[in-house]
Amino acid sequence: MAEIYLARQKTELGPARRCVVKQILPELASDPAFSEMLVHEAKLAGRLSHANVVQVFDLGREGGRLFIAMEYVEGFDVNDLLRRCSRAKVPFPFELGVHVVGEALKGLDYAHRRTDDRGRSLGLVHRDVSPSNLLVSFEGEVKVCDFGIARANDVITDAAAGSAAHELGEALKGKAGYMSPEHARGEAIDARADVFAAGIVLWELAAGRRLYKTGEGRPSLLELARSADVPELPRKGLPAEDKLRSVIARALAPSRDARYPSAAAMQRDLDAYAASAKMMTSPLALGDWLKSTFGEDILDRRRARERATEALEMGAPLVVQAIAPGAQPAPPAVGPAAGVALTSPGAPSGRKRAALAVAPKRAIATAVVALVVLAAAILAVVLSGALRP
Repeated sequence: MAEIYLARQKTELGPARRCVVKQILPELASDPAFSEMLVHEAKLAGRLSHANVVQVFDLGREGGRLFIAMEYVEGFDVNDLLRRCSRAKVPFPFELGVHVVGEALKGLDYAHRRTDDRGRSLGLVHRDVSPSNLLVSFEGEVKVCDFGIARANDVITDAAAGSAAHELGEALKGKAGYMSPEHARGEAIDARADVFAAGIVLWELAAGRRLYKTGEGRPSLLELARSADVPELPRKGLPAEDKLRSVIARALAPSRDARYPSAAAMQRDLDAYAASAKMMTSPLALGDWLKSTFGEDILDRRRARERATEALEMGAPLVVQAIAPGAQPAPPAVGPAAGVALTSPGAPSGRKRAALAVAPKRAIATAVVALVVLAAAILAVVLSGALRP
């Protein structure tokens, strides 16, 4: 539903911070009902300020397209984390999984209880509590992201008009594996729907597999979610397993009245289970495990993002174009490391374009000669621009 960018937010006096910009696809942003609901929900989400919730910084339009700027969390979402564990054949420690769910419940409870300036409940429900919306930072923080976006998605899927709506609807069917039965049936929902979704995440972390199984000849995820026929948690020899099963069973009660009344109530029982199972976890322990297990991945990500940020701040990349008869165009430079930004695809109007012919008769033997040739080329470009009528 959106194109996602890593950006740097700067102030007039110099301090800067990284943020994530989600630019809504034009097909969706042009839908009045979707735009109205997204703006409404994003404004509510902008009121949230909690250690376990990704903060919304800004909401606006640029070039006719809606965008949301939000806090950047350097790390993995839980879905990505579990995939990496599977590829590396490294099990994700269950005690850390309990910690992740407990921290997410703190963020959810805060959002559910949030009021406006007059003390009235904002009525926030996430609607899409799933592994891909639970972020884990390299420092061991756990944050819930994308509050309000799922409700705007519901508007589009209800309308079901156009190819964009169809594609979004198909994507959301994949999220049905984390829907409460009342949500899957299209009924009004409250905070207990998020509790049910958190219960599914906990069940899957304990079982090591997806809750609902689907495929050819089987009911769809949406049909399974509507019936809420929750399979029994497999015996894995986890500590204090009977107490864990009790917590999960109440969170996944098909009837919302039999479910935990709030995320805080589930969190209290989950904390009690962790204490009885002697699970000593903390953000520090989670961060240390991530660094020791995926240290190289973490370094590679940081280096790549640092290079990208430096490239953006240095300016547009050099574009080399052939002007001599029969000369082959040289490929564009990968980034500003070529030395000087002359022109870039899609450059703003008013910027003078320049061409540079590079036709050396022999190979450059040393780096010193290379620098001299580059300086001469730049001078030629400057002079040609000055002489151009």
